[in-house]
Amino acid sequence: MKLNNLKLVGYRNYSELNLDFYDCTNILIGKNAQGKTNILESVCYASMGSSFRTNNESDLIMWGRPGSSITLHFQRMGVDNKLEFIFEREKRRRIIHNGSNIRVKDLIGVFNAVLFSPEDLNLIKGAPAGRRKFLDVEISQASPAYYDDLVKYNRLLQQRNTLLKNIREHRANKSMLDMWDDQLVECGTRIIKKRIEAVKKLNMLANLMQRRISTNEENLFISYFIKGLNEPVDKIEENLNLWYNEALLQVKDEDIFKGSTSIGPHRDDINIYVNGIDLKSFGSQGQQRTGVLSMKLSELEFIRSEKGEYPVLLLDDVMSELDRDRRQQLLDFIKKENIQTIITATDQAYFPELDTGVFYLVNDGNVDIIGG
Repeated sequence: MKLNNLKLVGYRNYSELNLDFYDCTNILIGKNAQGKTNILESVCYASMGSSFRTNNESDLIMWGRPGSSITLHFQRMGVDNKLEFIFEREKRRRIIHNGSNIRVKDLIGVFNAVLFSPEDLNLIKGAPAGRRKFLDVEISQASPAYYDDLVKYNRLLQQRNTLLKNIREHRANKSMLDMWDDQLVECGTRIIKKRIEAVKKLNMLANLMQRRISTNEENLFISYFIKGLNEPVDKIEENLNLWYNEALLQVKDEDIFKGSTSIGPHRDDINIYVNGIDLKSFGSQGQQRTGVLSMKLSELEFIRSEKGEYPVLLLDDVMSELDRDRRQQLLDFIKKENIQTIITATDQAYFPELDTGVFYLVNDGNVDIIGG
């Protein structure tokens, strides 16, 4: 995946930006609040059709403007593509791929990008929702069918939760749950099986990265955790559908009392260990940061193994959060694998040994090449 050109019109603090990117490391240098992350946000938006900073798309429109747009020219497997996103106040967003209007479900997998931001450093020690999101974004980019199942599952979950509240308030009959449970189990089982499969591959890739970064001193082990399951996942993998049905049956009265669904992929998690130690609970800050870096780099390898090429890597101000050794390991990996990367940073000094990059100066919505 190679991003050739990005055009922003009326987007955030960019009245108009036309920016070429190079097949190497592209580094956006500038003070805070100059628009560096806005560029990364627009590129990341193209991969999943959503912003990692806001749920309100009117925030993407420059103040005083009626609308904005993002346009990307990129190559996928050597074939030229064009993606456009058009935003207008009080109107639905439009997505155009190679001249044809498409829906979000058709967008997934068209343009692949992986974002690494300071918030990701909480991936290991943070809440399970962050780890589930990490998995879901990764798998969705490799498998649009998985994204479809996620959308369907969340819709079914919302409907089931509404029914649970109605049953609790004696406005619906408990027997009505059977229909929703059958659909929830069918869709949820596909999601869990796909996650288990992905985690097995992720475990292998992340461990290779961990050993490389730690100079063979640490082994990283990742496994999928199903809430409510009291035995290893592989013991029930073949009969997951049956277990899921029985688990929902056992917690039915509790779910009605709480008005929410307590079992399913929306409650699952990932277990992460280094040298047999639970990284979330007992790992040092250095081990946790190495673990996060290993997982993000394995995400690149996972998508490459599924799609046949690396995604574009987006690094938002993470160089200041990593020590010198981890920064160098990251840059060495990018260079070795020839991954097109866009990095934001406040100081060019973070890249003293970089010999294959292009530097841009970002200043109040203006971008100029300053070296490379």
